[in-house]
Amino acid sequence: MSIKVVNISKRFGSQQALDAVSFEVKKGEIAGFLGPNGAGKSTLMKILSTSYRADAGTAAINGFEVSQQPKDVKRHLGYLPEHNPLYLELYVKEYLSFCAGLHKVSQTRIATVLEMTGLTPEANKKIGALSKGYRQRVGLAAALIHDPDVLILDEPTTGLDPNQLIEIRRLIRDIGKEKTILLSTHIMKEVEAVCDRVLILNQGKLVADTPIDALRQNEKQIIQVEFDYRVEDQLFRSLPHLAQVSNVGGFVYKLEFNTKDDMRPLVFDFAREQGLRTLNLNRKSESLESLFIALTNP
Repeated sequence: MSIKVVNISKRFGSQQALDAVSFEVKKGEIAGFLGPNGAGKSTLMKILSTSYRADAGTAAINGFEVSQQPKDVKRHLGYLPEHNPLYLELYVKEYLSFCAGLHKVSQTRIATVLEMTGLTPEANKKIGALSKGYRQRVGLAAALIHDPDVLILDEPTTGLDPNQLIEIRRLIRDIGKEKTILLSTHIMKEVEAVCDRVLILNQGKLVADTPIDALRQNEKQIIQVEFDYRVEDQLFRSLPHLAQVSNVGGFVYKLEFNTKDDMRPLVFDFAREQGLRTLNLNRKSESLESLFIALTNP
């Protein structure tokens, strides 16, 4: 078992940050850790990375207990914190050489992680000259420098533009083929795009632990579309498999379909037949969103 957490609790003064949290993540899994701000996600990750000590319970990385065997844990764990700590005045290769020295691994490992994270062309640039997306890659490369079995990523895509998001998600999926990853985020699309399982934390308690595939089996197909004019609801009835239509404001409509077939091309064709211009068209997952809202609403 790569990550095992048993009844972990942590309090800061009068605030109960974590309350008897338990879960396991197996080798080769990417588990997404969802929760509203202040739910306790970062606290748990800091406990797993040996930065904090739990008040009660036990946690282990690859069989090594985090409070009793911190050096062994650090050998098997790569950690990318929310605020990626980098020396901006160093060159990429220079910084990774420094990280390799800290972990006492061969300098030949640098070329491997540069290639793995797509940083080879940036190796001789200063970190401060890189975009935020590439700085995140540097943080991932540093977390991977000692070839750990387990990765903990805390909000790895915060502040990235759409293109950078796609690149980092693809990189995490590729790394996840060989590593065990626990990824903390408050973005549900992040979990759907990258993860095998979702863990939902609320007010310090684990309130859900569900495979993503199980959610998708029960997923409704929701398409949200925006036109340049208002459309009468009855016109939508020509669309096959349509279960429900509602106007969510202005010229934006929410369409629910009773099929797993992607209905976006048919909605686009419908707009063209009606002489409408499509301003926005996207497919939404309501199963995870509904579960999250149901479990985290006060």
